[in-house]
Amino acid sequence: MGSEHYTAYEGAEPYFTLIRGALGDLVDGEHFFDVVAEDVSYEVRYELGWPRVIQGRAALMAAFGGYVEAIRIRSADELIVTRADGGRVVVVEYDVHGTILATGATYDNRFCSIIEIGDGKIVRWRDYMDSHAAWVALNV
Repeated sequence: MGSEHYTAYEGAEPYFTLIRGALGDLVDGEHFFDVVAEDVSYEVRYELGWPRVIQGRAALMAAFGGYVEAIRIRSADELIVTRADGGRVVVVEYDVHGTILATGATYDNRFCSIIEIGDGKIVRWRDYMDSHAAWVALNV
């Protein structure tokens, strides 16, 4: 599917574009959701309202649906990409900048994501972030 099929997620598009670009030719597909395996395991290593582990592409899309109802990302930058294990593992460090929609508070955060690739798709994702920055933005 092309990115026009994901207009409901446009509030996170800078993030999706950054990640898709970081993975380059290691994955197949145009949009972030196109490069996620149907049975992906998406794990977050923090407690801020997301499930700790999301199983499956459909559940991940549903979680991002809630995310874009709460936060609008205006940019993503400071990208550092490290490939390991012949490109089977990719470590992506990046910053996101946006707005908490309920309050208008500024949202700036830093992430480190460890991504495992199999058959041209993301099969496993482990996410780390600056939990304090998120907590502050959500509690303004």
